[in-house]
Amino acid sequence: AWERQKDIRDVMILLQSYGVSSAYAPRIYKAYGKDTIGILHNNPYRLAMDIYGIGFKTADRMASSMGISKQSPKRAKAGVLYVLGQLSDKGHVYFPYEDLVNITSEDLNIDKDIIENALKELSEESLVVMRKITNSSAVYLPSIYASESGVINRLSLIMKTAIKHVAIDADKAIEWFESRHGITLANKQREAVSSAINGKVVIITGGPGTGKTTLIRVIIEILEKKGIRIQLCAPTGRAAKRLGQATGRSAKTIHRLLEFNPSEMQFDRNQKRPLKLDMLIIDEFSMVDIVLFYNVLKALPNHARLILVGDVDQLPSVGPGNVLKDMIGSGKIKTVKLERIFRQARKSLIIVNAHRVNKGEIPYLSSRHGKMDFFFVKRESSEEVLETVKEFVSSRIPGRFGFDPIDDIQVLAPMHKGLVGVSNLNNHLQALLNPSRNGIKRASNEFKLGDKVMQLRNNYELGVFNGDMGRISSIRQAKDDVEVRVDFYGRQVCYNLQNLDELSLAYACSVHKSQGNEFPAVVIALHSQHYIMLKRNLLYTAITRGKRLVVIVGNFKAIAMAVNNIKENERYTSLRQRLRDEALL
Repeated sequence: AWERQKDIRDVMILLQSYGVSSAYAPRIYKAYGKDTIGILHNNPYRLAMDIYGIGFKTADRMASSMGISKQSPKRAKAGVLYVLGQLSDKGHVYFPYEDLVNITSEDLNIDKDIIENALKELSEESLVVMRKITNSSAVYLPSIYASESGVINRLSLIMKTAIKHVAIDADKAIEWFESRHGITLANKQREAVSSAINGKVVIITGGPGTGKTTLIRVIIEILEKKGIRIQLCAPTGRAAKRLGQATGRSAKTIHRLLEFNPSEMQFDRNQKRPLKLDMLIIDEFSMVDIVLFYNVLKALPNHARLILVGDVDQLPSVGPGNVLKDMIGSGKIKTVKLERIFRQARKSLIIVNAHRVNKGEIPYLSSRHGKMDFFFVKRESSEEVLETVKEFVSSRIPGRFGFDPIDDIQVLAPMHKGLVGVSNLNNHLQALLNPSRNGIKRASNEFKLGDKVMQLRNNYELGVFNGDMGRISSIRQAKDDVEVRVDFYGRQVCYNLQNLDELSLAYACSVHKSQGNEFPAVVIALHSQHYIMLKRNLLYTAITRGKRLVVIVGNFKAIAMAVNNIKENERYTSLRQRLRDEALL
C-alpha cells in the first residue's frame, strides 16, 4: 500500500508539472498501474481515450508541454476520436469520411494525409468503424455503430417473436373503457388501442392536446384486466413523474428502470437479466437517442409489446440519432399519428398556438375568447428583451399568477451566447433571484446556495444525466477541494472540483436542454439576433414546454423567422435506411 501511495504521488507531481489536476492521479494509476509514468511520457493522448473526465484538450496541452509535434500521428489519432465525439454530441451517428478529414485538419491544424493515415490505423485497431453508405464512406465510433446495429437486430427479433396471447376483442374492450369513463375515443385513438392490443411494436405520435396520455390510460386499463404486466418509463425525472401522475401508476426514468450500476458502468438489466414485463410503454420517446434505445431493447423480453409515445415534430434527442423520426420514416414500424385537438385542449391558447406554429402559421399573439395562458410582449432591442424577462420572472408573473420565480418559472432561449443568450440571462437572473453570499467561483460560473442548476452531461458514477435539474442545498469549501450538494428531485448528489464543471446555472436554459420537461410557466426570450437557431421545430418545442402559461418576449421578426424556417440541422444517421434494407420485419 505504501508503494502504491508513493507511485500515485509521483503521478500527481507529473500531472501538476504539466498543469493537469492531481485529483485524476488515483484514477489514472488504477488504469495503468506501475507503468503509468512511462505510458504518459510515451503517449499522453491515451488519457483522453482511457480516463473519464480528461478530454483531448487537456491531453493536448500536456503533450505540447512535452514537446510532442502538432503533426504527430498519436495526436492525429486522438484528434480524430475527439472530433468524432464532438460530432456525436451534436447528434450525428456517423460522419462522412471526406468531411471528417477536412474538419479535423481545420480544427486541429493537422495535415490531411496524416489524418487519413490515422483513420486507417484507427480502423485496423477497431477504434472506428468504416462503412459504405450510398456513394460515400461513413465513419462511426464503435459504440454508436454497435448501438445502431443492435437496435435493428433486437427490433427484428422482438417483432418476429409471438406476443403473450390474450383473448381480447379490441372493439368491445374500447367500448367497455368508454362507458366506464364517459368518453368517446376518436377513430385514430381506437386504431392506436387496437394496434397496442394486437401488435408488437407500435409508435403513437401527436402534438399536445391530441390525447396521447388518454391512450396510455386506455391501453393500461384494458391490458391489466387481462393480467398483462406493464411498466411505464420516460427519459427524464420530470417526464416520469408527470406520466405517473397522469396514469396513477408507477413510472420510472429509463436509467432507473434498467438499473444502472455505477461501479460496473453498465445497466444491470440486459439480455441475461431482462425486465419482468409483458409490455413496456416509453413516453417522450423523441428524446431517446440511439445508445439508450439499444440498452432498452437489450433488456426487453422477446415476447413483450413495446409502445413508443412521443411527438415527432419536436426537436430530436440531445444525444446521437433521430430515432423516432427514422423509425417512422422507415415504414417498417406500425405508426398512428394523432392530429385531432380535443375540445378541452382547444381552450388553451398554448396548445392552439403550438399547432399553429407546427402548421407554419403565425401564433395568435393576443388573448382570444378568454384564453389567458399565452402572451407576446413586443420588445425590439435585445437590451429591452433582457430587462423585460427579468421583470416578468421576478415580479409580474409571480404577482399576477402566483408562480414561484425559481421553482415554477423557466426561462428558455435558442442560444447560449449574446445579451439574451442563456449564459447572460442566467447571470442576471441569479443576481436578481438569489441574494445568497455563500458561493464558490468555478471558471466563468459562480454557484451559490439555493441556485437552480442543471447537469450538462451523463455522469453514470453520480447517477445524474444530461438535462437533470436541481437546487444547490449546501456548499462546503476545504483547503484543496470543495463539496457542493445538489438536490435532484429529493435525491442528494455531491460534487467536487473534479466534476463541478458538469453543472451550469438553470434559471434559463436552451430549448434543446428543456426537452422532456414541462414547467408551470415558461418565458421565451426570442430575438432576431438568434437568427441562426430560429427554426419552426425549436419554437414549437419551446411553446410546448409550458403547462399553464407561456410568455414570449421579443420581436415579431424573430417569430416569423422561426415559423417560416423548416430547415432542420442535418444529422447523419443510417437507422432509417438500414431498417428498410436490413431488418427482416
